[in-house]
Amino acid sequence: MRAFRWTMLGMAAVALAGCGSKTETHTSDSLTAAGNSDASVGAVSNSSVTVPGSAGKSFADMAAAGDAFEIASSRLAQQQASSTAIKKFADGMIKAHTESSAKLKSAAAAANPAITPNPALTAAQQQKLDALKSLNGAAFDTAYASAQVEAHQQTLDALKANSSNQEVPEALRNFSAKLIPTVTAHLNMAKSLSK
Repeated sequence: MRAFRWTMLGMAAVALAGCGSKTETHTSDSLTAAGNSDASVGAVSNSSVTVPGSAGKSFADMAAAGDAFEIASSRLAQQQASSTAIKKFADGMIKAHTESSAKLKSAAAAANPAITPNPALTAAQQQKLDALKSLNGAAFDTAYASAQVEAHQQTLDALKANSSNQEVPEALRNFSAKLIPTVTAHLNMAKSLSK
């Protein structure tokens, strides 16, 4: 856990350092994961280009990708899980992260200048999603619960860091602060699933 926090702090430092250079790496050439009706859910990057960016854009992209992963993995859970509790949790995650995506878009649009979040999954998220696709029943339930704990912990850590980062637009700081209690509750629910 400590190593993870150091990694997150390092990533935040890199993102902030990127602000000073006025460039940031973003992804393009997104692919849509098989079986998703929403083209923005399950996209993964294949290449990167350098474009102007900010800590706010970095956070918005990370949050959008987190929501996309939660929705895509929870859609899989609806089909491949054996546990009623897992399926119920997945239904809640689809609803909550669809709402979170809408709130993120509104907060990002309110930033000055406006930000458009990119929901492309990271390579690690796509790898986890692909691994989940190959599982069914109890094996899926265990892997899904574990992935949910990890994803929600990463999101919670990012929200806490973002909510006090003065380099991030106020609308996104407020979005982060308001979402912390919800993500904390989701994390606790995910932990109870993995027991």
